[in-house]
Amino acid sequence: MTSKPPTYSPMDCEQYSRLELAILQRRRLRLHWVGKGMSHIEVVSPQDLRTRRHAEYLLLRDGMNRRRFLRLDRIMHFADRTPL
Repeated sequence: MTSKPPTYSPMDCEQYSRLELAILQRRRLRLHWVGKGMSHIEVVSPQDLRTRRHAEYLLLRDGMNRRRFLRLDRIMHFADRTPL
């Protein structure tokens, strides 16, 4: 039997708008998130926002140019960096 992921908790609308703007302006973000019991901090390139399985995700390119999906409620903090 597979375990269900934790219930999704939507991101604050102001923060969501900041993510949308970073995507439109092609700005890198310094992103702090929690995943698999560990805290991560990385500069990423946000690409798009998606909804799937009743949760919202950030599609991003990491420092090694890998395409990744990050569930928004795992993001602890983010700050604007330089344009791409």
